[in-house]
Amino acid sequence: MYPEDELYKEISFLAYYFHWSYETVMQLDHRTRRRFCAEISEIHKKVSGKPKNIFEV
Repeated sequence: MYPEDELYKEISFLAYYFHWSYETVMQLDHRTRRRFCAEISEIHKKVSGKPKNIFEV
């Protein structure tokens, strides 16, 4: 089973950035939710103008 805290973080993140409802986010499978979270994070890093963390892979 997927950790409940992580699920709520993903739901909140996607709902905040995409303005999606809980129902919409929950219709996505785990892999798709994680991919959207990763893509949003990358976009956010690029537009924020912050230098890349040297420890990120």
